[in-house]
Amino acid sequence: MFGIGGGELVFILFIVLMLFGSDKVPEIARTMGKAMAQLKNATNDIKSEIQKGAEANGLDAKSLTDITGNINAEINNAKSNLLGDPGNLLGDTATEIEKVKEDIDTLSGPIKRQM
Repeated sequence: MFGIGGGELVFILFIVLMLFGSDKVPEIARTMGKAMAQLKNATNDIKSEIQKGAEANGLDAKSLTDITGNINAEINNAKSNLLGDPGNLLGDTATEIEKVKEDIDTLSGPIKRQM
């Protein structure tokens, strides 16, 4: 739960008990529970309003899935058109590097490389 272990949780509860006292802790817990319930209800209301609005405009889950599927297909198509074959991309780069090395060698003479 939130990356907190048992020991840390006990320590936090101890600090809360020390700060607020044993008579205020149940009241604080009730208030936090009510706030969490109201937050959950509000998010559910927002979700239902968005879904009603989408359905009123002719959008349902299936049509949204179709639209996003078409968009993903177009993105993948554009990627393949721009990049071409990714495996071939590295091969072309190595070939170009070798050509440049040969051009440099012909212009400046062969260079002894130490390894």
